Amino acid sequence: MPITDNDKNLRLAVLIDADNAPRDCIQGIMEEVAIYGTPNIKHAYGDWSSHNLSGWKQTLLDNSVTAMQQFAYTKGKNSTDSAMIIDAMDILYAGNTDGFVLVSSDSDFTGLARRLRESGLFVIGIGEQKTPSPLIAACNKFIYIENIRERVQKAEQKAAQPQKKKKAEPQKKAEPQKKTGSAAKKAEPEPVKAPAAEERRIPESVIWLIADSILDLADTGDNDYVSLSAVGQLIQKKRPDFDTRSYGFSKLSGMVKAIDRFEVIEREDKSDPRSKIVYIRDLEM
Repeated sequence: MPITDNDKNLRLAVLIDADNAPRDCIQGIMEEVAIYGTPNIKHAYGDWSSHNLSGWKQTLLDNSVTAMQQFAYTKGKNSTDSAMIIDAMDILYAGNTDGFVLVSSDSDFTGLARRLRESGLFVIGIGEQKTPSPLIAACNKFIYIENIRERVQKAEQKAAQPQKKKKAEPQKKAEPQKKTGSAAKKAEPEPVKAPAAEERRIPESVIWLIADSILDLADTGDNDYVSLSAVGQLIQKKRPDFDTRSYGFSKLSGMVKAIDRFEVIEREDKSDPRSKIVYIRDLEM
């Protein structure tokens, strides 16, 4: 998704519901948060005396996350939610942040996300695909943990691969005299073909979402071409959980280029000739 310069400079408060967040993804989550700004507050909430959270200690230390203790007053009841909500409101009124990152799949935080947005703050939700739709809709942007986990796994696999050593270039020898006849026709090795890319299936609903967003912005008098960045920002507003990685693409530009319905071009940025602006057009419009 397109990210503005203002987004990159956001001061973010990252609040983690340890009862509803996977411990093995915390580092990946922090790397994802860094795309949008700087996490100047990192709190994780839970009853740390509980056996269920006993494995969190090293994760919290490695990622410089402050453990916020909340004892469970009644067995079987989750008291973490209220502690996280109260802390969020304290942080809000302190006025030292531009946005919040709520790491949880619990719909109980829907009201909190809505309240923070009403106060003019940028709210990012991070949770599993089982997250209820009301919480997703309450956020400016929602990121699925499954996509973060996949990115982390790919990075780990790549790092685990042994690096190939460069072969020393052989010294050039004097060219032998040209031979005639069959000896001159030395068989050359056939080029190695790259394996076929895995088929990426893009649902019709996503294609229509892109097309509809282009239509909403197409009243520009510019032959129906609109900025791909503007399309991406509008899609994010319509669908906070939209993520091109869910469909096998790292960027929106790569996704739209794979769809025959859309035409993508680049034009020189008038304000900066060294830069290019990507435009998109719906061929069926």
